[in-house]
Amino acid sequence: MKKRALITGITGQDGSYLAEFLLDKDYEVWGIIRRHSTNECNNDRIKHILDKVNLLYADLTDLSSLQNAILRSQPHEIYNLAAQSHVKVSYENPILTANITALGTLNLLEAIRYYAPNARMYQAGTSEMFGNSIDEDGFQRETTPFKPANPYAVTKVFAHQMCVNYRNGYNLFISNGILFNHESPRRGEDFVTSKVVREAVKISLGLEDKLELGTLSTSRDWGSAKDYVKAMWLILQHNQPDDFICATGVTHSIKYLCEYVFSKLNLDYLQFVKINPEFSRPEETKHLKGDSTKLRQTLGWEPDYNFESMIDEMIEYYYKKYNKEVLRLSDIHGFI
Repeated sequence: MKKRALITGITGQDGSYLAEFLLDKDYEVWGIIRRHSTNECNNDRIKHILDKVNLLYADLTDLSSLQNAILRSQPHEIYNLAAQSHVKVSYENPILTANITALGTLNLLEAIRYYAPNARMYQAGTSEMFGNSIDEDGFQRETTPFKPANPYAVTKVFAHQMCVNYRNGYNLFISNGILFNHESPRRGEDFVTSKVVREAVKISLGLEDKLELGTLSTSRDWGSAKDYVKAMWLILQHNQPDDFICATGVTHSIKYLCEYVFSKLNLDYLQFVKINPEFSRPEETKHLKGDSTKLRQTLGWEPDYNFESMIDEMIEYYYKKYNKEVLRLSDIHGFI
């Protein structure tokens, strides 16, 4: 009998890669989507596998819809990847972020407790939960205290701790994966890696003349989303529920990100990158670097990508995308 998996956030970066990964593992894949008037556009990341997955309309803020999704899919594994995950948006819409990311996870836990107590649940945590809490050796690990520095991170700490509570209080198989930043060509275009790569490519093609950022000094442990969805699956294959850090252990600054991307396009980032206070945050998480020793030693996880190969893939994606646009404009308007 095939294993059945239910993915919240299946149309996102992680959800789409996880769906592909599980299909390759011969899973029966179910995914939760929200109803929109332009629904076709929201399914863009999974349009190539729409005939292979089962989609259900539900919402983390609607308990009854989650109960219905679980009853219909009868999952062996549940991956909670849905969230309002953009830090800047969480400052502008903190109540929305809390309703979706914090209370939405609690709704899912309640639905699992009553309707799928034997299922295994993966909760998507984030390195943002650590804020500026760093161990003496410069790393963050499973034992590092949480000190969230933005509303999104606060809601994720709530979700993480509720998962631990339900695991211990109701004897449920619930594991937290604390994933550090992970990117890909499918990353949302308003996240910094996508923004830098996209705008740099557009500048190289003459479509833009500058890139505005809030800071260059913060640093992140960036990995590949393709590697990290494998970690999610491995976490649920373990013989007991637990919490794991998933990270590369290598940190790069936004400044280095800009240097690398622009140099790959034969450009000097100093000529194009401008600091705009409008993009700065009230409180900034300055440095993130994860220690994934536990994940590697316990579950045998190893990444296939490094920072450069991950960014190279994003550059190639955006260059192909916008080069087609240049050629289209050239044909129509004599753009070049």
